[in-house]
Amino acid sequence: MEAAFMDSGTTVDKGENARLSSFVGAIAIADLVKTTLGPKGMDKILQRISEHDQSVSVTNDGATILKSVNLDNAAAKVLVDIARVQDDEVGDGTTSVAVLCGELLREAETLINQRIHPTTIAEGWRLARKAAREALEASCLDNSGDEAKFRDDLLNIARTTLSSKLLTYEKDYFANLAVDAVMRLRGSNNLDHIQVLKKAGGNLRDSYLEEGFLLDKTIGVGQPKRIENAKILLANTSMDTDKIKIYGSRVRVDSLNKVAEIEEAEKSRMRQKCDKIIAHGCNVFINRQLIYNLPESIFTENGVMAIEHADFDGIERLAAVTGGEVVSTFDRPDLVTMGECDLIEEVMIGEDKVIRLGGCKSGEACSIVLRGASSHILDEAERSLHDALCILTATVKDPRIICGGGCTEVLMAQAIDRQVEATAGKKSLAMAAFARALRQLPAIVADNGGYDSAELVTQLRAAHASGKSTYGLDMYNGIIGDMTELGVAESFKSKLCVLLSASEAAEMILRVDDIIKCAPRAREGGH
Repeated sequence: MEAAFMDSGTTVDKGENARLSSFVGAIAIADLVKTTLGPKGMDKILQRISEHDQSVSVTNDGATILKSVNLDNAAAKVLVDIARVQDDEVGDGTTSVAVLCGELLREAETLINQRIHPTTIAEGWRLARKAAREALEASCLDNSGDEAKFRDDLLNIARTTLSSKLLTYEKDYFANLAVDAVMRLRGSNNLDHIQVLKKAGGNLRDSYLEEGFLLDKTIGVGQPKRIENAKILLANTSMDTDKIKIYGSRVRVDSLNKVAEIEEAEKSRMRQKCDKIIAHGCNVFINRQLIYNLPESIFTENGVMAIEHADFDGIERLAAVTGGEVVSTFDRPDLVTMGECDLIEEVMIGEDKVIRLGGCKSGEACSIVLRGASSHILDEAERSLHDALCILTATVKDPRIICGGGCTEVLMAQAIDRQVEATAGKKSLAMAAFARALRQLPAIVADNGGYDSAELVTQLRAAHASGKSTYGLDMYNGIIGDMTELGVAESFKSKLCVLLSASEAAEMILRVDDIIKCAPRAREGGH
C-alpha cells in the first residue's frame, strides 16, 4: 500500500525481513573480527583494490579492519561506528565491543523466534546491564594513591593490551616504553607531546624512547648543525618568491633588462621579509612551507638555522612542545611568542639524519623511535603502540583497574544470573540471554587459542561460584588461573565502554522493524 505513495527508487523492508537483514549484517561483521580476539587471535590482510592504490596492510586491530570494509548494510555500519567511537574514547576494546554486540543480537534472534517482543527483550537487557555495571564497579581496584603500585598497574594494562598485538613477544619492553612516555605527560594526557617516528631497519627490540622531540627533516646548507638555548620562530609562510610568479597575467617587456628588474624586485621583497624574520631575534626558523635558495643563503649569512617543509602535523606539534606560536606575518615582533629549547642538533638513526630538539619548554615532550624489518611491521607496531598509549592515558584519568582474561565477563554474567532468579516474567529470559552473550567472550578467546572453550568456561564458572572472583583464562598454559598473580589487568573505563556501547547498539538494532532505502532526489532541468 505504501508503495503507491512513494517515488520510484524508494524501497521498504518490513517486519521480519527488516529485522533479519539487520541481524544478519551485524552478526556477519562481528564474525569477521571474532578470530582476532585475545592474545592468540589471528591477523587479517587488508588489500586495497583501487586502480591507484593497491597497498597491503596486516593487522588484528578491530577498528582498523572495520574502517577499511565498505558496507551496504545499515546495522553493520552501526557496529563499525561503535568500534570507531571505542577507538577514539579509550583506544582498546574495539574488537570486544563489536563481538559482544554481535553475540547479543545472536541471542536476541533466538528470543524473537520464541515470540518474545523486542521491547520486552530491551527491557530485560537494561536490567541486566545495570546488574553487570554494579558488579563491574564492585570488582575494580584503585591504586592511584601509591605511585609504585600504580606504575605496576599501568605496566600490567600495557602488557595485557600488547599481548594481543604484533608486539606480544616484546611486550615487556614496549610496555615500559609506553608507561615511561605516558608518565612524562604528568597528567596532561596530551598525546601530541608523544611523537612516534618509524624508521625501517634493525628489529623491533632496537626501538627506544628519546627524551625530546625528533623532526625528520634536514637543516639548510652551510647552516649551524647544533644550537644551544634555541629561540625558535615557527612560521607558515611562503618563502619561495625568488622567481617570477605572476599567474593568469601576461607581462610584455621590450628587453631582457626589464625581466631582470622584475626578478630583482622579487628578490628585494624576499630580502626585506628575511630581515623582518631575523629582527625577531630568533636563531632557529622552522617553516611549514618550502624555503628557496635565496632566503636560505640569507639565513646562512646571519647564522640562523632554517628548517623547511615541517608538515602541518609537525608544525602544530612543535608549537605545543616548544611553547611557541605559528605565525604568518612578521610586522609585530613584540606580539610573537617564540618557542624555546635547550639544544637543537642533528643525530643519526640507522642510516638517516634527523633533528633532535632537547630540553623543550614543555618538559613532557618525548619521541618513540620504532625500528622494524618492513613498513608493514612498522605500521602495525605503531597501531599497537598507539592503542597502548591511549589506554594508559585513559587509565591515568580514571585509575580504576579490573582483572582481564575473561574474569569480569564471567563475574558480570554471574551477577545477572543471580538477579534472573528474582525477576518474574519474560524479561528474565532476556537477562539470561545477556549473561550467555557475556560468557561467549571468554569462550571465543579460548577457541582462538586452540583450547577447549566449553571445558575452560565451565571451570571458570565453577571457580567463580566457589568464591575465586579473580580467576580468568591463562592463555599461555590453557588453564584457568588467578589474574592478579599473572598480572593480567584491564582498564575499568575500557570495559565499561564495551559493556554500555555494545548493549545500547544491540538494543537500537533490535528495535528496528522497517528499513527504508531512498534514492537521491533527481535535479530538475538536468542541472
